[in-house]
Amino acid sequence: MNDSSAVLLQASSCSLSSEFANATSSTTSSGTSDAWGFVALGIAVLGFGSNFVPVKKFKTGDGVFFQWVMCCAVWISGVITLAITGFPKFEPVAMLGGVLWCSGNILAVPIIHLIGLALGLSLWGVTNLLMGWCSGTFGLFGLHKQTVATPEFNYVGATVCVLAVVIFAMVKSKPKSKEESTRLTDREVVVGGDWGEVKVVHDSGSGDTEAQDSARSIEKVAVSSTGDTDLLAYLDRIPVLYKRIVGIGLALISGLFYGSNFDPPQWLIDHGEDGEKHSANGIDYVFPHFCGIFLTSTAYFLIYCAAMKNRPRIYPEAITPGFISGLIWALAQVSLFVANSTLSMVVAFPISATGPGLVAAIWGVLVFHEITGKVPLLTLLAAFVVTIVGVVFITLSKTVDL
Repeated sequence: MNDSSAVLLQASSCSLSSEFANATSSTTSSGTSDAWGFVALGIAVLGFGSNFVPVKKFKTGDGVFFQWVMCCAVWISGVITLAITGFPKFEPVAMLGGVLWCSGNILAVPIIHLIGLALGLSLWGVTNLLMGWCSGTFGLFGLHKQTVATPEFNYVGATVCVLAVVIFAMVKSKPKSKEESTRLTDREVVVGGDWGEVKVVHDSGSGDTEAQDSARSIEKVAVSSTGDTDLLAYLDRIPVLYKRIVGIGLALISGLFYGSNFDPPQWLIDHGEDGEKHSANGIDYVFPHFCGIFLTSTAYFLIYCAAMKNRPRIYPEAITPGFISGLIWALAQVSLFVANSTLSMVVAFPISATGPGLVAAIWGVLVFHEITGKVPLLTLLAAFVVTIVGVVFITLSKTVDL
């Protein structure tokens, strides 16, 4: 994707954020407000399920540099949202939500490396869903308890969505072919060396054996001269049993961070209703939330640079895709702020935690052809059906009063 695509995505984010801000702050009927909420929730599901598509074909290494690029785009989106919403009061407490989200996000790559994508996604997905849903349902951390028209439907829907997350984790992707596994489609820049120089490893993917051998030689020199390797290599030294224990622990922590990242803004909203001067409009907390994400991401990146003795691994080809990925994620997060405000967390969270898995699976089947074969496709179909059932129950819990 080129720069014009990034501009288009940003413009779309601005336009939709403006419409959602007006929708949530207007004095329309409850039905209209709920309709906007479900529209926003749909956009959030599409965005969260699609935001990694631009970077699919690019190497991101240990993910630290990539997440920082992505968070730069998130912060820029926050600045634009701030301007569109009329520069509302900056609430430092809302930054804590960004800190929590970024802390969960930074753990994703190590988790997958330690226990695999299926188990990792299942653990942090279920924990994320339950944490967000419980926060609203039971009023954790000083939040007000959120109610729906039919609580029984909501409980059933949330339980079914948990089951859907587990089933999604059971869907097996087609392993990469030997050609895909060995093909180099990017340059890796190793910053620093014996004399502080920058070494670039490049391979165009051509069949030039001599050129490839030369590139590998340069890479070997670059790594050995620094005495450092990718941070993930350190995880490989952990004994197998401890790998699983550490991986499971990190996945649970990551899910708790993800699931509680909306709690600080919601706390401000709830206590604003108690008479304190805090906005009741969720979108007004987007900018401080995104500031928390960017500052935390930058702090983690600097810690990473220090751990790598100021010789970080940088992948130039991942910069533009990473930026676009950040724009898509930001649009989804802004939409989820709106959905939480209009529908409540007990409705929005289970759907936003389950739906993206369905969207990502559709990408995998129709575009990347990662999911093939009778058993994987039937498993995916089962996950699809269970997700729909959960979403229907949760929607009815909001709209139907028995």
